[in-house]
Amino acid sequence: MKLFKSIILFLFFAPTFAQQTSTLTLLKGRITSQMKELNDVNVSNLRSESTTATDNNGSFSMFVKVGDTLRFSGIQIITKKVVIDENDIAKRLYVINVEPKVIPLEEVEIKQYPNINAVSLGILQSPPKVFTPAERKLNTASNVYPSAYAGTMMGGSFGLDPLLNAISGRTAMLKKEVVVERKEFLLQKIEYMFKEEYFLQNLKIPKDYLRGFWYYAVEDPNLEKALNAKNKMQARFIFSDLAVKYLEILKN
Repeated sequence: MKLFKSIILFLFFAPTFAQQTSTLTLLKGRITSQMKELNDVNVSNLRSESTTATDNNGSFSMFVKVGDTLRFSGIQIITKKVVIDENDIAKRLYVINVEPKVIPLEEVEIKQYPNINAVSLGILQSPPKVFTPAERKLNTASNVYPSAYAGTMMGGSFGLDPLLNAISGRTAMLKKEVVVERKEFLLQKIEYMFKEEYFLQNLKIPKDYLRGFWYYAVEDPNLEKALNAKNKMQARFIFSDLAVKYLEILKN
């Protein structure tokens, strides 16, 4: 009796099941991955041999049946195959994660050629001047840049910015900024080239006046040349002489 009921149920539901498994359904899907570029990933149905590609968001759509095998491939991902089941078709959005393809790079060796530059190649006659931020502002505000106009009586024109900057005092202000900037660069070089113990123990500068001594020292043009030339030995001799004078000032 039980066997008879099982046969009846099978005969009743078999056509419905067969119809479901053979029905084409539009599967809407999206791939996810650690990489940002998810477009142009190939999605292939191995049964129907149909192919599509993902858009910029990694989305795609394709007609599938239960049991179809989809293959996801591309130059940026590792190829992946999945079998579609009833649960996948029932989803409003089929989401699948793919792994990015890691392409090992060969060892890159960076070689420097200091003798090859704009001067050696004949592009420039002399090395270009490198401006600091303050020097660049001053150069822009004070230099006159002529421009020629063919067919005019004047034959050329000059910008008024340098003249206006000179009248308004902006040029003078920018010159002061350049001086201050150079002093700050010298203070940074002192901190980089010498330790505090050298000034406190060797030159006997009081710790509370150490910063003041540095500001006093950077006013010396010979020290400026030594620091810019990274001549530490010469800078030591100049520091020693300046320390004696500075300590005398503190006594007074």
